[in-house]
Amino acid sequence: ACVDLKRVEAVFGSVFHDVSPIGLMSLRLGLGHRFGAHNCRRAAKNICFPEIPLTDPRSAMPFHCETWGFCALLAHHVLPHTRQDQLHSDVTQMNLPKTMNAIEISEFGGPDVLKPIKVPVPTPGHGQILIKVAYAGVNRPDALQRAGLYNPPPDASPLPGLEAAGHVAAVGPGVSRWKEGDAVTALLPGGGYAEYVTTFADHALPVPEGMSLDCAAALCETFFTVWSNVFERGGLQAGERFLVHGGSSGIGTTAIQLAALRGARVFTTAGSDEKCEACLELGAEQAWNYRDTDFVDLMRAEGSANVILDMVGGPYIQRNIKALADDGRLVQIAFLQGPKAELNLVQMMTRRLTLTGSTLRPQSVAAKAAIATALQREVWPHLATGRIAPVMDSAFDLADASKAHARMESSGHIGKIVLKVA
Repeated sequence: ACVDLKRVEAVFGSVFHDVSPIGLMSLRLGLGHRFGAHNCRRAAKNICFPEIPLTDPRSAMPFHCETWGFCALLAHHVLPHTRQDQLHSDVTQMNLPKTMNAIEISEFGGPDVLKPIKVPVPTPGHGQILIKVAYAGVNRPDALQRAGLYNPPPDASPLPGLEAAGHVAAVGPGVSRWKEGDAVTALLPGGGYAEYVTTFADHALPVPEGMSLDCAAALCETFFTVWSNVFERGGLQAGERFLVHGGSSGIGTTAIQLAALRGARVFTTAGSDEKCEACLELGAEQAWNYRDTDFVDLMRAEGSANVILDMVGGPYIQRNIKALADDGRLVQIAFLQGPKAELNLVQMMTRRLTLTGSTLRPQSVAAKAAIATALQREVWPHLATGRIAPVMDSAFDLADASKAHARMESSGHIGKIVLKVA
């Protein structure tokens, strides 16, 4: 009988322990016209435990008729036509539509291939949450995916979008950290350009106190990337010299702030005097316009870089190595000008250089969860106080995702671009 009691509780929690005798009698009477008072146990058994025959001793377990009736009533209204071992009642959710508005990549190409579409609302799996999206971040990997150069993982949504902020709309099995209505910002495996999106519960973080949802949507992709590459992989320490290329980009503005926050000397490159000025305001010690200066000579004059964060690649790879100090670390996170270069690797040995890098999306669920934990401990308190903040460039409606991509690829933006979804 104890085994069967646990099975009932697995479906309905401990709710029937809290029902008064009067309530149970009311349930019994309510069931009487449908099942007959003497058939409550039989009806409940057939609904809750159809695999147990009436001849099985367990079917005669000493439950009160009212308790069986309570189970039958719940099963009748909550689980119609569904066996207990096929339940989805572990997913707690608000009333959700069956379909949602989203943006799809209709074919590989330029921004104009981003098209509105109606798709089913996803259901969170084990350890996942469903987010009702308020804003979604726009990032370079979205454009690479759109162009056919950055395929999503096999189990990820084919829709673009790697970060979003909104409210928890449903909680999957095994999730206790979040509940419906919680305001969250989250790293996504894909699917952010939509009204609803699923992600792993451990990849979501609370919206920092006092921060708007548009700003919160601009956090995860860049902060996860910068933290894991600059501080965990690159090992940047207080007092070291740090060079980040593309200082006015989402990655760049985040890297400048975090490096300065943690006591590093920050240097950067950008494509205009206006962008360089913005980088200086964020905490960079020097900001060089790469169109009319040579960052290698300038960086060497400052003592060379202990850590360089680069997303340009191509001809920058050899130049970065020249700009590194002995024991320096070059961290590569993208290759906007190509992944190939001719290198003299003898320098790597004689100067004890480290060439490393990573991409975020293919990393394991556990690895991303570990990054989230570190961010909440080391960075989120500073976001809550306003000491650091995402730099916002512009917001576009979800239906105008193509315009957002055009803005990003024009390289005229400073900071993050987001889509307004709700």
